[in-house]
Amino acid sequence: MDQEKRILIIDDDPNMLKLLRKGLERHNYKVIDAQKGAEGLRKLYECRPHLVILDIMMPKMDGWEVCRRIREFTDVPIIMLTAKASEEDIVYGLDLGADDYITKPFSLTELLARIEAVLRRASDLAESRGIENWIYTCGDLKIDFTRRRVQVKDQEVRLTPTEFRLLSYLVRHAGEVVPHETLLTKVWGPAYSSETEYLKLYIHYLRR
Repeated sequence: MDQEKRILIIDDDPNMLKLLRKGLERHNYKVIDAQKGAEGLRKLYECRPHLVILDIMMPKMDGWEVCRRIREFTDVPIIMLTAKASEEDIVYGLDLGADDYITKPFSLTELLARIEAVLRRASDLAESRGIENWIYTCGDLKIDFTRRRVQVKDQEVRLTPTEFRLLSYLVRHAGEVVPHETLLTKVWGPAYSSETEYLKLYIHYLRR
C-alpha cells in the first residue's frame, strides 16, 4: 500500500487509537488521530486524509454530527467503527453518507480489507471523473457525470458517493441483467459480494 495513504481516526478511546495506529502503521498507512469530534474536523482540514475512521459515541460532538459536517464539504471516504450495532444505527450512518459501517468488536483483518475496498472505490471514482465528459438523460432523469450532479424534473437530487457509484454503474449497463454479486463487487468491492442487504438498502434510496 502506498505509504502516503493517510487515515484519520476519530475516537475518544485512547486504547482503541493505540490499537488501530499499531495495526494500520504495520501495513504502511500514515495515521492521524483525534479524540474529539471538533479536533477531528480540524485535522481533516489540515491533513487532508484519504480516509476517515469514525467512532459514534463521543462526548460533546458525536460521530453522527461529525459525519454530517464532513459531508457538507468533502466526499472523503468514511468508515464508521462503533459499538452501536442496531439495524437502525447502520441505516442512519449510511444515510448520513458513510461509505461503510463496522461494528465492534471487529478483526483487524476485516478492517484492513474494508479499508482497501473503500480506497479502491474512491480511486476508481477519481479516475472516472477524469475520463468521463458526458450527460445521460432518460425521461425526467439527467446525470452530469463530469460534475457528479443528478436531476429529476430539473430538481437537483443529492446523492451520497456510494449512491452515485451505484447509479452510475446501472446507467452504464442500462438494458442489461446485472446479478447482485456483480453490482456488489463493482460498486462496493469483492469483500462485499454477498452483502445483499447493502444493495437492497441503496436500491431503496435510489428509488425514493
